[in-house]
Amino acid sequence: MCKTEYAVCGNPHLLEGSLSAFLPSLNLAPRLSIPNPWIRSYSFDGKEEWEVNPFYCNTVREMYPYSNSNRLLNIVDMAIFDFLIGRNMDRHHYEMFTKFGDDGFLLHLDNARGFGRHSHDEISILAPLSQCCIIKRTTFLRLQLLAQPEFRLSDVMRESLLQDPLAPVLTEPHLLALDRRLQLILEAVGRCIDTFGEATVVANDTAQSPAADRARLDT
Repeated sequence: MCKTEYAVCGNPHLLEGSLSAFLPSLNLAPRLSIPNPWIRSYSFDGKEEWEVNPFYCNTVREMYPYSNSNRLLNIVDMAIFDFLIGRNMDRHHYEMFTKFGDDGFLLHLDNARGFGRHSHDEISILAPLSQCCIIKRTTFLRLQLLAQPEFRLSDVMRESLLQDPLAPVLTEPHLLALDRRLQLILEAVGRCIDTFGEATVVANDTAQSPAADRARLDT
């Protein structure tokens, strides 16, 4: 099947494949589905506020629960993940297990549109990062590490996927796209740091000191 709203089409009518993760029932593990503040308009006749207002994050920061928890940092992490896999801007909701409260982790469900177009980098997916100019220190350090030649993200992913029964899973252009998109993420963080300073942009989400974090990166 091939429809204009899908990112990819069969050739001529078949398309590989699908991977499903089965979560516990809602009775055992209740969870909430929450609209993404950076949801798309999904129409041709209007846009969401974040698409036209570069200061939209100021509004989000005043909203519960983004005003008094690590939820905003988790949203930025989610946007970085979506940008790396080229998810075609389709993260309209996210889910959370209710047991862990406001500071619980986000469930990144429904990634079927990931790795659709290796040649296209949809910069607007990074709007939470570029508009809020905030990122976890642990995320920033990990991204810097994966940009170094000896730990290059494409190489790490390629080696990891070799263990999969369906290897190679991702084609080489998709693997190389990860390196390209990683550099774009680091450039976005760099622009934020140039504007607001590292102390404001990089949130210390670890008990370790910045010196210890840097030592981990250098080693």
